[in-house]
Amino acid sequence: MPLAFLAGDQDASSVELESASAQLAREAWRRPYRPGPWRVAAAAVTLLMAAYVLISAAIIAVAGTPSGAAATLSVGVLAIAFALRLLRMGIWVSSRGLRRVGLLTTQTLRWREIARVHTVQQPVKWLGTPRTVQGQAVEIERRHGEPLRPLVTDHNADFLARPAAFDRAADVLEAWAEENQTAPGHAAGHL
Repeated sequence: MPLAFLAGDQDASSVELESASAQLAREAWRRPYRPGPWRVAAAAVTLLMAAYVLISAAIIAVAGTPSGAAATLSVGVLAIAFALRLLRMGIWVSSRGLRRVGLLTTQTLRWREIARVHTVQQPVKWLGTPRTVQGQAVEIERRHGEPLRPLVTDHNADFLARPAAFDRAADVLEAWAEENQTAPGHAAGHL
């Protein structure tokens, strides 16, 4: 919270500290949109089931065999890992590049490797199922190689029935791409 009455007490070191923290914030990986309600609900249900499995593991450990408890515990830990990965899925950006986080894979591209980020009309998967519907997707074209498979669509778990949120997210992703591809010293960027 800014305190206006302290504005005159700033010295050069505090201004340098603020600019350094702003630079660190730009270099940090962030998702330029919030996870959608479908994604959060799926993760919450998975975590609820994991809690029951972990309680079962404790009961089995007390009353049953250690190997059964270990197996049940591992299922619970896998369910927690799945829920956390489900929440991390999406497109993440920083001043260093763009990161596409899927359920099992993560792909990071430097801004200089990306030719264009834009929104296209195309058939998209409905909530990740094989069923396709006509919709919009954020397409990431690489300078060399094939475009990335769309992960951000208006019918995925983040944006289903939220067209305004999809439009904002697409605009922010396109703005990040334009800003970082034209930034001075960009060609010497690091990852």
